[in-house]
Formats: sequence, structure tokens, C-alpha cells
Amino acid sequence: MGEQFDAAYWEARYLSGQTGWDAGDVTPPLKHYFDQLREKQLRILIPGCGNAYEAEYLYRQGFGQVYVADVAEAPLRQFSARVPDFPKEQLLQQDFFSLEGGYDLLVEQTFFCALDPTLRPRYARQCANLLQPGGKLVGLLFNTTFAQAGPPFGGTREEYIGYFEPFFDFIHFETATNSLPARQGRELFMLLQKK
Repeated sequence: MGEQFDAAYWEARYLSGQTGWDAGDVTPPLKHYFDQLREKQLRILIPGCGNAYEAEYLYRQGFGQVYVADVAEAPLRQFSARVPDFPKEQLLQQDFFSLEGGYDLLVEQTFFCALDPTLRPRYARQCANLLQPGGKLVGLLFNTTFAQAGPPFGGTREEYIGYFEPFFDFIHFETATNSLPARQGRELFMLLQKK
């Protein structure tokens, strides 16, 4: 992980409230996808989870095998305070690249755009490593460039296809139609299946 974006960097961002990416709730595209899931025993991982609104939503809907991971302690502590009945052993303060697999579903929500772009090929490979055969990666990626230096780091659909194609079949990879207003037209909704 790039040294400037290590655990201390993210801890400082959370403690100082510099979390402009935080939507304050599960985003509409992911909520819509989650509402279609029927298998409550899915083993789900949300890496770089931040305040983990997605995990809270899934857990409240009866998904008991939701795991959240973040390199920083502050968001995990805040999540635990907000959702005190969430199993503590499913809160993983760990670097994404050191996690081990066996998941049915990985949820991407503003983690990819927070990583140093040089790590993107490694991210795609690690997602595949963490998933069971036939497992899925669902989430949102920014399909835009940003004027300011990142994070967040933007990119293009064509660039992203290059990272994921070696490991995944593309079920859906198009502009999200139900993004938050500030992100409208600038997000790709992806649903990929491990090859």
C-alpha cells in the first residue's frame, strides 16, 4: 500500500471528519441489488468498509455472515457503536491485501477509488482470490476524472475492464441509472462473476 495512504492516513481522515465520500447511508444502486438477494447465508465481505452502511443494511435484513474490513480502527469503532449487536469477530481491522478468502460476495463502495491507482491490478486479483468459485463482485466505480489530486482517484470504464477481465466474467458493467444526485452519470454499476 502506498505509504501516504496507510492506516495512519485513513485514521486521521476519519478522526478529523474528512470523509467527503461518505454518503451517510447505503447508496441506491447497492440497496436495489441487495433487495434482490434471497440467500441469507451468503458469506459477504465489504473491504475498505469505512462507516459500513452497506453492512448495517445487510445485517438488518437478516444476512448474518457479513464481514467488514478496514485498515483504520476509527470507522470500525464507530460502526460497532452504531450497530452494537453486529458480531465483533466479523469486524476485521486488516489490510485488504492480507485478507484470506472463501466469500460468496464482495461489495465495492468507494474503496477502489481510495487506493493508489498502481494497486488496481493487484486489487482485481485479490478480489478474485477472496471469492469462492462463481462468487460475485458487486459495486460502484467512478467513471470520471477528478480535478483535484486523489484520493478519490477516478478512471474510465475501458481502463477498469482491463483490470477485471482476466479474473471475472462481466454480468453488468454500465453507467448506474439510480446514483445519488451528486454522482449521477459518473458511476459504473458492476456485477462480475469469478471465472
